[in-house]
Amino acid sequence: MRHLPKKLLPSLAVALTATSFLLPTPARAQTYPIDCAILLCLSGGWPASVPCARARAEFIRRITPWPVEPPLQIWRCPMGASYESDRPFSSAGRIFEAFYQTDSRRPLQSLQVHDLVPTDQALRLVQDRADIDISGPEFNFVRSIRVFDVRYARQHESGRDGDCNRSATVVLGTYGTQGDFSWQRSSVTALPSAHVGLERWGEHCPGIYHRSVFVEWRDYEGNYGFEQVNY
Repeated sequence: MRHLPKKLLPSLAVALTATSFLLPTPARAQTYPIDCAILLCLSGGWPASVPCARARAEFIRRITPWPVEPPLQIWRCPMGASYESDRPFSSAGRIFEAFYQTDSRRPLQSLQVHDLVPTDQALRLVQDRADIDISGPEFNFVRSIRVFDVRYARQHESGRDGDCNRSATVVLGTYGTQGDFSWQRSSVTALPSAHVGLERWGEHCPGIYHRSVFVEWRDYEGNYGFEQVNY
């Protein structure tokens, strides 16, 4: 099985930029689906480049209320652009190959702007999941993404006897084996240690009212990253 060469990770922007030379001039305003850029740049730890800066901005915009969206929508990145039966689909090298190889029925040069900038239901490839097998460990960075939506967390004293009232609604968004995204109930106590704003939750009864979205991830090499948006 081939793996994504580590030496290529700092140069992911080159792979993104190079695609512009393979496309007709009208398409160069947006030379790749933004989710392909997010996928590549996230795996490489968001290397410094214009394409990766734009990808990260979109990644964060999607968790900025309201509504909160999956920050990576892998079903919008057509990785299964070529189908060689003798190559394993679980290799992370397929991420790069998707930019340069195509289905023989529709060469890359023929792609139009509407192909490259999906809208609404376009490019929802396989029931909102990746269109190739990404179950291998080289794609663990996709499954490492977790989104905590703290819709509200309130703590305050009430009543003559000083009872402490606490209430919160927290939901957690996670990615499945093939990149499918789902929400489930969570709690304040499940928030990662990097989250700020609820450190005094459960401590006596300081007044707290907090709302935020927190996303965390690990890149291809396991390096930790996070972002928090308060509202």
